[in-house]
Amino acid sequence: MRTRLLGAACAVTAITAPAFAEPGWSGEGALAAGFTTGNTETTDVGIGVEIHFEGPRYSHHGEVAFDYAEQDGLKSKNRAFAAYQLDRVLTERWFAFGRVSYEQDEFSGFDSRAFLGAGAGYHVIDNDATSWTLRAAPGLKIDDVAADAAAVPPIAGGTEQSFAVEFGSEYAYAFNDAVTLSNDTSIIYAEVSTQMANRVALTAQLMDALSARFSVEVRHESDPQPGREQTDTATRFGLVYGF
Repeated sequence: MRTRLLGAACAVTAITAPAFAEPGWSGEGALAAGFTTGNTETTDVGIGVEIHFEGPRYSHHGEVAFDYAEQDGLKSKNRAFAAYQLDRVLTERWFAFGRVSYEQDEFSGFDSRAFLGAGAGYHVIDNDATSWTLRAAPGLKIDDVAADAAAVPPIAGGTEQSFAVEFGSEYAYAFNDAVTLSNDTSIIYAEVSTQMANRVALTAQLMDALSARFSVEVRHESDPQPGREQTDTATRFGLVYGF
């Protein structure tokens, strides 16, 4: 079996900036792709783009991600995700925010899933080497359940709305000017089912704005739809371009 890992990138991120930061744009784009040939033919592609604007009082953060995979010619993953967050500085460490996210995952048992909420965040650590931000927001979770006549019992589909709370953690540590370790966690807690996602990434600068990245992402559903797995993982190598 031969395996080839390819990556490329182009761009438009940044961790939530310190309070009272000077206005400015920052961003990042990454493309990681894995291909396996031989006894098993697989293709796995991940694309992510983030763009941020940091103002003296308000900050805007946008994110788009797409994951696609095939195994032996059959589609095995097809997921799109988008999120927007508006921050309002309250003190040097505290901020208020509103957040909306939207997801389509063909293999989750849902046609779409959305969250809309508002809450508060806190910059636990913010220095030259380390940054760590926590946030929490109550809100509304909207799940469009996909109809599945083949399931036992059959699933009719429909829209489910529930109260939810979103928790987030964004951590980054710079070993030096060229190498950074990050760990981003998101939990959307709801009575029906809780979604959890965690990504650990090691990013090493190659030249100027171009970097290499190795990442491991785990997504977990506490109560998945019938016939669906609780946990989905993705391990990728790729290139990142940021400014």
